[in-house]
Amino acid sequence: MKFNMSVVPMLLHKNLGLAFKMARGFFKMERTKLMKRHFENYDHMKNFCLIYMKLTPLCNLRCVMCGQRGDKGVLKGEFAANEAKSIVPVETYKKMIDELAEKKPVYYLWGGEPFLYPDLFELVRYIQSKGSFCSINTNGTLLEKYAEQIVKDKWNVIFVSLDAFKDVNDEMRGPGSYDRVIKGFEAINREKKKQGSNLPVMGVVTTVTNKNYKSLADLAVACKDLEIDLHMYNLGTYTNDEIFAKHKAYFKEKLGTDIYCLEGYNTGYNENIDGAELHKILDTIHSTNYGYLSITVPALNPEKTHEYYAKLDVPVRNHCIVPWCQANINYNGDVCFCADYSEYPLGNIKEQSFKEIYNGERANKFRHAISECEGGIFPGCLRCYQNMLFGKKIKGY
Repeated sequence: MKFNMSVVPMLLHKNLGLAFKMARGFFKMERTKLMKRHFENYDHMKNFCLIYMKLTPLCNLRCVMCGQRGDKGVLKGEFAANEAKSIVPVETYKKMIDELAEKKPVYYLWGGEPFLYPDLFELVRYIQSKGSFCSINTNGTLLEKYAEQIVKDKWNVIFVSLDAFKDVNDEMRGPGSYDRVIKGFEAINREKKKQGSNLPVMGVVTTVTNKNYKSLADLAVACKDLEIDLHMYNLGTYTNDEIFAKHKAYFKEKLGTDIYCLEGYNTGYNENIDGAELHKILDTIHSTNYGYLSITVPALNPEKTHEYYAKLDVPVRNHCIVPWCQANINYNGDVCFCADYSEYPLGNIKEQSFKEIYNGERANKFRHAISECEGGIFPGCLRCYQNMLFGKKIKGY
């Protein structure tokens, strides 16, 4: 299976500048893995390279496995609508982007559904004008409407969530969602030809669950017609009652806060996945030339695939580097290291500079707390997507 760095050669064929910006981010993350862990009296901005921005709690889909709006999601109905009143104005984001301009971090915009953020286009233009790499994760159902402007603005990268071929996908994400995504890809491709552009780079992200894993190969074949550049298979973020209880107790003891967001991943959609069968499916996908790059996150040794789903208490990645080189901005302006721990904000960009927050007392308290854990990860981080991307691979996995 291919690893994260495989993205860079793919980008080289599309756009040299984008490849350089992404390679710069990967280099800083790899350097962070090797560096001594610092805490107080240190400028953590030296290593900063990646920022996630959850622009809105609102979404037009209700995907069953989603930790936000799914079966056990924490951002449902009226609550999300009320929370949306607190979204960060674009001018506040611009001030933060100006502050970070020298670092040129990789930006990852998501939600909710980012197209429901009212100033999305202005925000993307501003990020890219500062020389940073900007990627947007969307459910793809609104791409058709905005295709002309997206291509005109030369967006860098768009990742579209698509979980299976038509019927299975619509069972997970809602009736008609598959066809709307396909129309979105078709519209983007038409505009790229019309405007003579090879941007944006287009990718599909598939979250593996017990509902869709047997049909992944069908989706891989279907994606041949979408003219995509990349297909990423996310093995999924999962937890259970025991892990969640340990995690809550540790956060209460060390950081004095309750945790709720993580419970959104206690869905059971990992149960009864046949690891051997899944590996055969993924092996077939990775060994077939569909005309685009295929990546699995995390890339696991074949005999360990079953453990990822059946033994959630067994770590496959550890020594998280996120608090030393990355950050998440919640839709209300709260800065957190982890998107799933928004109950422990480090500060708010509406009130403080990003650097003050990132080097602040609460940030260092978090760094100490995670460092003191076995393996340098919290109890609830065992299947964390960020740690699967950037954590240290445990021998044998």
